[in-house]
This record gives sequence, C-alpha cells and structure tokens, in this order.
Amino acid sequence: MATKTQARHESLRLKLLDLAEATIAEQGLSNLRARDLAKAANCSVGAIYNVFSDLNGLVLQVNGRTFRHLGEKVSASVNGMEAAPPCERLVALAHAYLDFAQSNYRLWSALFGIKMTTESQIPDWYLQTLENLFKHISAPVSELFPEMKEGDIRLMTRGLFSSVHGVVLLGLQQRISGVPGGDISRMLSLILSNIGKTEIFEQSS
Repeated sequence: MATKTQARHESLRLKLLDLAEATIAEQGLSNLRARDLAKAANCSVGAIYNVFSDLNGLVLQVNGRTFRHLGEKVSASVNGMEAAPPCERLVALAHAYLDFAQSNYRLWSALFGIKMTTESQIPDWYLQTLENLFKHISAPVSELFPEMKEGDIRLMTRGLFSSVHGVVLLGLQQRISGVPGGDISRMLSLILSNIGKTEIFEQSS
C-alpha cells in the first residue's frame, strides 16, 4: 500500500506530465521551462527534480505517451488489412504517420528534439516503445523480401521509417526542398507502392 508521501509523489508526477504535455502541444518543446512548470503545478523547481532526474527525463515520459498514441494510430491503420499486399499496408502506415504528425505537430516534433548523445542514455522502455512501432513496418518488409537476412530487414525497416519521416518532416516544415506540402501523401504512396518492383530498376538501367 502506497504511503501518503508516495501518493503525493505520484500525484505530482502525473500533474507535471500533463502540464508538460500541454505546454509542448501548445508552444513546442523549446518553450518548456522548469520554472513555468513549477508555477503551474504550484510546487518548487526542486520538487520537479525530486520526481524526474532532469527536464529531459520529463520530456522522455511525455514522448513515451506520444509514441504510444502514435503506435495506436499506426496499428489501427492496418487493422483488417492482413490479407492486403504488403505495399498497400506500408502506404496505410505512412499515411497514418503523416496524419498523426499533422494533427499533433509539436508533440510529434518533440519525439526527435530531445537531446541524447548516445542510445545508452535512453531508457529501455523508451527503446521498446520505438521497437513496437518498427514492428508494424518490418512485417510487410519481411513479406516483400522473404530471403533477406534478419539484420538487413532491421536496417531496411529503419531506413524506410527514416525515409517516410524525412518526407513528412520536409513537407510539413515547408522548407525549400523537393517535397511540396500539398503532395506529401501522394509522394509517400508513390514511393511505398513501388518498393520491391525490380522492373523499375531494370527499365532505368
């Protein structure tokens, strides 16, 4: 049974998580400040660091929530599509990713804005949440390339994720690039629909 101190600790932890999530969603990660959080939570700045190791630790917890919501969105996009061709499922996954990024832009951006110098600094639960997202991609990739080694499937999965992420990022940021904002969805469809079609490369050679 939790003590009163533990209950207060957990209550403050959840309150800070909710406040940090709301701040990031409304103002972006760069505007998240411990002093502002402490004021909103009616606690001291020191109390924040009694609950979280540092501000990065708090952001990791918020990002964990965001990754879970993203995973739910991505998973729902392919529900009932088990019999569909793998490329169609990849397109559905990419469109779900784009839709989530558009609808939750600042929280989505925070997933990749946290400062971590090495993977060893990232908690195991965080890495596992990310791996759960990759599993949705690796399944159709494995079907497309049944003879590919497991290690290469892993690299291919991460490569596809990075490619989709790059297209979405450049398109939504409207930077000077080859990704026109209004054609992000179509660009993703064209890329992913043609994965594994060797005749494309044969015709261009």
